Amino acid sequence: MEKRIDKIRHKVETEGEVFVTELSELYDVTEETIRRDLEKLKNEGVVTRTFGGAVLNTVNHKDHIHFFKRKSINIEEKRKIASMAVKAMPKMRTLMADNSTTVMEAMKLLKNKNNITTITFSAQIFQELDGSEMRVISTGGRYDEDTLSFQGNLAIDSISKYNVDVAFLSCKGLSFEGGLMDSTEGEAFLKSEMAKRANTVVLLADHTKFDQTAFVNFLSIDKLDYLITDEKPDDKWVDYCNENDIKLIY
Repeated sequence: MEKRIDKIRHKVETEGEVFVTELSELYDVTEETIRRDLEKLKNEGVVTRTFGGAVLNTVNHKDHIHFFKRKSINIEEKRKIASMAVKAMPKMRTLMADNSTTVMEAMKLLKNKNNITTITFSAQIFQELDGSEMRVISTGGRYDEDTLSFQGNLAIDSISKYNVDVAFLSCKGLSFEGGLMDSTEGEAFLKSEMAKRANTVVLLADHTKFDQTAFVNFLSIDKLDYLITDEKPDDKWVDYCNENDIKLIY
């Protein structure tokens, strides 16, 4: 039972929604059994029950949504941010890119630039750039199937060997108290190392990330050179950026 519930948990975190009938057929158990499984996940705060199934409780579990699910969320905002980020960095020749879906949109705009070298721990970005004009270096490391990225000491050691013009980073949450935050230690360590190796640190974050928290802090806000978002943030953010020489673009 516990193994089945774990599989259901992974499925709903990956797809965002599950259905009793489908799960009953998939795991060859009665629909009543599946309803009890979903009730258990509901009591754990993982899902909200719906007619015929359940949906992921994204308020509490937004940090753990699979890459492919995240890719379709706020897509127009991400493309706007990506476009502004690329235009703001016309002279960069070397780049580090994290595994966020917003940075992925920026890499799509840069993929035919043959004068840029990109270092990334994202397997998805590496695949996107396959066959492009850009020179691409993958960090290697332990593969994480949920984030589609390479992690661990090998990836960190690889990043530490390079110095680049720009680091394109995103985050799960951003606040004055917590700085830039992510949902896992593995990704946080990699993003922190990327920031250390870049002359210019650029945060790509849509408006939903402001004044939000996540599990691990990986960078102080005052370490940013650029903060690029899709709409004007609160005046407190505008004032902070002005006071700390952070270029705010929206």
